[in-house]
Amino acid sequence: MNVKEPQRSCLGCRTTRNKRDLLRFVLAPDRTLVPDLQAKLPGRGAYTCLNKICLMNAAQKNRIFRAFKEEIKFDGPELLIAQVIELMKNRIGSYLALANKAGKVVSGSDLVMDMIRRHTAGFVFVATDISPEIGAKVADLSKRLEVPHVAIFEKDRLGALIGKGLRSVVAIEKSGFIKTVDREIEKYRNFFEGGTDTR
Repeated sequence: MNVKEPQRSCLGCRTTRNKRDLLRFVLAPDRTLVPDLQAKLPGRGAYTCLNKICLMNAAQKNRIFRAFKEEIKFDGPELLIAQVIELMKNRIGSYLALANKAGKVVSGSDLVMDMIRRHTAGFVFVATDISPEIGAKVADLSKRLEVPHVAIFEKDRLGALIGKGLRSVVAIEKSGFIKTVDREIEKYRNFFEGGTDTR
């Protein structure tokens, strides 16, 4: 017998979806509104689609406030959206760091492009502040050989995630990490509805 997945309605667009496909919010003990990306924090939850527009609508129309039926601390929709984006980046970065610890990461444009040509690259991260010429070369090669790639971290953060200095390009080798990274990047892209710096 199939067990039906629990569903919730988005406070922004009112669409009903499986709970696991929505973005959950809870209240901290001091009544601060907290995004709960992993849906594991205790307490009553309120939900929106994992989508910037729905979150903005829910916040601007005070639907999030009404969902909790009590006073909440809230610094405005723009800061809330920025907080969600940063949490998503942190989650993506944590998987990159784990892949590095497992010895599945290479960095540097030459090494990464060599990995792409050998068809062993599973995912490529290009720094947002990379030189346009190098960035174009890596992006074009990735597209041509159908290697997924994204630009969401600056060079200093990209390097820090793998325990090194500034890094313009980092690649994860084809491995068990790729499916998870793909999923998290897709969530990030969907949040912006194509309006990100993903490529």
